Amino acid sequence: MYTGLLHTHSLLRYLILLLLLAVIVKAFLGFSNKQAFGKLDNTLGLTLFSVTHTQLLVAILLYIVSPHVHFDGGAMKDPVTRYWTSEHITIMLAAIVMITMARITSKKMNDDTAKHKRMLIFNSIALVLILVAIVMSKRGFFSMPGTSA
Repeated sequence: MYTGLLHTHSLLRYLILLLLLAVIVKAFLGFSNKQAFGKLDNTLGLTLFSVTHTQLLVAILLYIVSPHVHFDGGAMKDPVTRYWTSEHITIMLAAIVMITMARITSKKMNDDTAKHKRMLIFNSIALVLILVAIVMSKRGFFSMPGTSA
């Protein structure tokens, strides 16, 4: 179960990164060119939102069964255990909050330029947070579970 969840979680990260880049580029172009917030913008945002929350569900299951997550007295003294037990989940939850806020708040806005700006800013913050977490893991961008960078 752990291995399957880990592989699913690792593969979904690439999809999320691709979707984040697509949403950010589309939002930047929409904002800078003052374009209408169209169906493609909405679909990309919704897809990113959906895949990110699917990733969250997989992550919660993975967090429960992971051998790297410990809540004993020494967990915070070991950098690897501390990272997987608290730092990774905290940073990723912050990124998910940014993606969620981008989607929900932009839907309520009437001005298309403001929608693009909101999607650009919040999703860019999420991307930075995710990249920081990947770098902090010391596994690299292209590593698969069970391998080291």
